[in-house]
Amino acid sequence: MRIFISIIAALMLCTLSACSKTNINHHELTVTKVHRMMENKQLTSEELVNYYLARITKIDDQGPQLNAVVQLNENALKRAQELDAIYKKSGKVGPLHGIPVLLKDNIDTIDGMANTAGSWALKNHYPKNDAFLVQQLKNAGAIILGKTNLSEWANFRSTSSSSGWSGLWGQSKNPYDLTTSPCGSSAGSGVAIAADLALLAVGTETDGSVTCPSAINGIVGIKPTLGTISRDGIIPIAHSQDTAGPMARTVTDAVLLLDALTAVDNSDHGALSTTTDYISHLKIGGIKGKRIGVARNLMGYHGQLDAVFEQAIADLQAQGGIIVDATNFTNTDAWGDAEFEVLLYEFKQGLNAYLADTGDNIPKSLAALIAFNLANADKEMLYFKQEIFEMAQAKGALTDERYRAALLLAKKSTQDEGIDALLAEHQLDLIIAPTTGPAWKTDWINGDHYLGAASSAAAISGYPHITVPMGYVHGLPVGLSMFSGKLQEGKLIEVAYDYEQSTLHRKSPEL
Repeated sequence: MRIFISIIAALMLCTLSACSKTNINHHELTVTKVHRMMENKQLTSEELVNYYLARITKIDDQGPQLNAVVQLNENALKRAQELDAIYKKSGKVGPLHGIPVLLKDNIDTIDGMANTAGSWALKNHYPKNDAFLVQQLKNAGAIILGKTNLSEWANFRSTSSSSGWSGLWGQSKNPYDLTTSPCGSSAGSGVAIAADLALLAVGTETDGSVTCPSAINGIVGIKPTLGTISRDGIIPIAHSQDTAGPMARTVTDAVLLLDALTAVDNSDHGALSTTTDYISHLKIGGIKGKRIGVARNLMGYHGQLDAVFEQAIADLQAQGGIIVDATNFTNTDAWGDAEFEVLLYEFKQGLNAYLADTGDNIPKSLAALIAFNLANADKEMLYFKQEIFEMAQAKGALTDERYRAALLLAKKSTQDEGIDALLAEHQLDLIIAPTTGPAWKTDWINGDHYLGAASSAAAISGYPHITVPMGYVHGLPVGLSMFSGKLQEGKLIEVAYDYEQSTLHRKSPEL
């Protein structure tokens, strides 16, 4: 795989020193700065794409070998040149004009890249169409730069898996400590943005797969309200929780990407329309007057993390936030088992539907995938098995009463009796908690060592969740989670942006 990347990159690259006609520092640019430089004729999209291609080769492939970007779009430079020509003639085609974006390798694109879910079974799966969200990105002027590694099958194959490992692409590495986990399942997206291998990345989340790798890699991640971003063309786990989400180094860039991704797809059952102008919520002073609940029963699993979180509470209060302490969930035990039951049922149904529309020589069902993995155990099951696949295969149809009862319980316990209840009881604007603990050591034998996380309530309910850099524990980034009710992204953006700008916690990894 790494040879594949190197060959393509060698055909497309300039050197880092020759990527621009100027001596401008390209490191950790933002969308706004790129567009200002384009306006001042200091930078072209072609130069920017060349910079990232060179950096991917130097940092991701030849240097620390982060193994984050696993496929490159061989048409990226050509598209950059086309966009530069358009810009000279008529200006930007959209808000992401000329901006390189990476896609998690479970999102359909027709840019000559397979959509693999990290599995050898889908190594030659070339989609017929762009996912709806990919078309949205292209309409906004973005350039699909490549695809990123993930926890295989979005971490829904084994109960003892290692985040960021896939049979096809191998293990992605945390840029802050190469021996620690990048979390997942959007592992490569988190690593790539942290290491400045692109400006923006798109991850996907069922429960924590955007927010956890964002927090652990020291970047911003947004898990939006379910249905506001189309699920078309994304290899599914569960339609009642799956969503794509933006990952970026700043709140502003994450919100710009969210704005480009959000659109109603009439073919996506359950699509939601929102009139929220996300960008208008990027304003200083957004914390002042907000009633902020502290979910203390979503912490307490790491003493040093808790200390960093206490400082975050103090910072929010200093910025005018009204802290309402100990606004705890009372039914966390109820939703966990129900959620897993729902995911097993919906995974089987959704994956079978997705695979049915793939090309020749691709397994056409979950049962066929299980057989493929058994036949290719030397590549696919080196470290862990496929217990979750087998549990899902044993489930029946979505008409089963057991599924319907589990879905009702999961939604009720996280919506009416969960987030909505806390917001109403304490008259809150949002709830906060540590996103997850600092990164643990990568362990292919025993799997991930999660201590705790704040993702499930927002994930199961389908409500929005933003994580922003909160500080460090032993040099490893940790994140602050903010979540609220349905379609309340605006409030979360206001607090996240104001908190980010007042603290500026994020530091680049020393690669």
